[in-house]
Amino acid sequence: MTTRTTPSGVERTFGRDEIIVTKTDLQGRITYANEVFCRVSAFEEAEVLGKPHNIIRHPGMPAGVFKLLWDRLQAGQELFAYVVNMAGDGGHYWVFAHVTPTFDARGSIIGYHSNRRLPSRSALNVIEPLYREIRSHEASFGRATEASAAGLAFLHERLEQVGMTYDEWVWSLATEVAA
Repeated sequence: MTTRTTPSGVERTFGRDEIIVTKTDLQGRITYANEVFCRVSAFEEAEVLGKPHNIIRHPGMPAGVFKLLWDRLQAGQELFAYVVNMAGDGGHYWVFAHVTPTFDARGSIIGYHSNRRLPSRSALNVIEPLYREIRSHEASFGRATEASAAGLAFLHERLEQVGMTYDEWVWSLATEVAA
C-alpha cells in the first residue's frame, strides 16, 4: 500500500525548452519516464516504473478531464489538456499535455505516450478557476464514475456557452501562449 502525499501548496516548474515524457502500458502503468519527469515529479525512475501514472494525480484535478482523456485515448485519438500534477514531495506542477495512443503494426493500441510542456500563466489564469468550478460540481456526486461523468458534462456545458468545442478552447488558450 502506497502512502499518498499531501499537497504542500508549493509550485514546482521546469524550463520552457524542456519536455516531460512518459510512456505507459494499456493499464496506465509507467514503462518509461525521462529525466525531466523524474526531476520535476520528485521521484526516482525506479520509484515510478511499473507504477500507475496516477501516482502524480493532484486532488485538484477534475475527474471529468481524465474521463475525457481516457474516452479519447481508448477511441484511438490524441488529446491536449492542461493538467496539474502532484510531485512526490507534495509540490504541484502544471503542464500542457499531449497524450496519444501508441499503436502496433496491426493498428492495435499497445500503450500511451505523453509529452508535456510548460503552460503559460495566461492559460492557467483561465484554467485554474474553471477546474475549481468543475471539482466543486463533481463533489456533489457520491460515486467516482458519476462525478467524472458530471464533471465532463459540466465542462461541455461551459464550452457550449462560449461556442467552442474542447479542442478549439484548448488551442485558443495555447495560441495565447505563442502570441
